[in-house]
Amino acid sequence: MADRRYNDKEIAAIFRAAAEQEPPSPQREVARDEGLTLAELQAIGGEVGISSDAVAEAARAVDVHLGAASRTLLGLPIGVARTVNLNRRLTDEEWQWTNGNLQVLLEPTDTGHRLRFGTVHGAARAAIGAGFGVLGVAAIVAVSGAIWGTLGDAMSGIALMVAAGVGMIVSGALRLPRWARLRQRQMEALATKVALPPGSGTPPSTGG
Repeated sequence: MADRRYNDKEIAAIFRAAAEQEPPSPQREVARDEGLTLAELQAIGGEVGISSDAVAEAARAVDVHLGAASRTLLGLPIGVARTVNLNRRLTDEEWQWTNGNLQVLLEPTDTGHRLRFGTVHGAARAAIGAGFGVLGVAAIVAVSGAIWGTLGDAMSGIALMVAAGVGMIVSGALRLPRWARLRQRQMEALATKVALPPGSGTPPSTGG
């Protein structure tokens, strides 16, 4: 199985995070289009005074920040998800936590376990769907009224249905951005926690 290779952006993030743990010596320039393996990163880190463990933890944290995804509805984040490859197997003690109604799948891989987090804002999705349903009914009533010559009499009812439908859609949409940001932070925190081996301490920040 080929070693994981890190690109220039990831290399910069790893050394920046690792250097926060240990004051480094003046660094040499690192730039290779084909990327570097963890062993190569650790060798370079050793040359500038950064321990192998610090580089390894920073590299694991970089991997955790990958794999984020979201499901959208009308451009709004209705659902968020994250996948993290652990490259090891979780112990029973580590696999004991809860986080509300967050759905988590534990899957075996060639190198250990993989966690897949996912959640959807069901209430917001229902509100938006119901809003469009009401607007659909209003459109049907309007078309029917136009055909049978009763549109004028139905206008007040149609206006109420349109207002109700729009209100439902807006109500659902307004909940989503803040909710999605919160769930993404929760997933990232959980993914970082389980990706690092037991006893490794607080993971370093990788920025952005």
